[in-house]
Amino acid sequence: MLAWLRRVTPRRPSSVFTADFSSTTQWVAGRSWAYPDGGPVNPRDNKLDHLTPDPAYSRTGTFRATRRSDGNWDAGLLTTEGSDEGFQARTGDVLEARVRLPEEMGAWPAIWTWRDGGQEIDVFEYHPDNPDMLELSNHVRQAYLYHRDPSVRPGGWVDLKVEFGRRSVVWWVNGRRVYSDNRGVGRGWHAYLIVNLSVCAGRYHPAPDPEVTEMSYEVSRLTVSRP
Repeated sequence: MLAWLRRVTPRRPSSVFTADFSSTTQWVAGRSWAYPDGGPVNPRDNKLDHLTPDPAYSRTGTFRATRRSDGNWDAGLLTTEGSDEGFQARTGDVLEARVRLPEEMGAWPAIWTWRDGGQEIDVFEYHPDNPDMLELSNHVRQAYLYHRDPSVRPGGWVDLKVEFGRRSVVWWVNGRRVYSDNRGVGRGWHAYLIVNLSVCAGRYHPAPDPEVTEMSYEVSRLTVSRP
């Protein structure tokens, strides 16, 4: 009987990644091949970012951006791409995160995946000009949802969960399942993690107000589990 139970009992997911943003073996700061030539700027994506490796902009889990004299913004970004550990999420993995959303107009926070010019899944993107909306996107197989939620607001905390399913990527917000894209990522998908705060240049969302010189958002927890 015990042997039979062992055969039919589903294996519980195990944690394969717990973010330590201060770790230089887990994360590389201030550069990403998701930006042209690895950065530091990406104007073609309508961003004012000037990526910086300064640990004060990302290594505490508070991702910051500050205005520069040239019109760009020094901005914090961390990625597992190029790090010693080189962690990649895989098909079937589940990512969970808790974030505090920014308040300043022009802020563009995101948690997303990237590899070799694509493989992008946006765990979330947010723009305070749409104060109650999260952008949830599968760029691997082209699906997205603009999710409106009264619990989403500038300065508010949000719990996120995403399953990178082979046939469907599934998002949860604050414990509630909100979107299954029925597209998925396919069997062999894998990609690095990126956590960052971008700054809008004004084409699609408002640029920062002239008097604003600093903005931030916080990621207090980020884990990945695997079946």
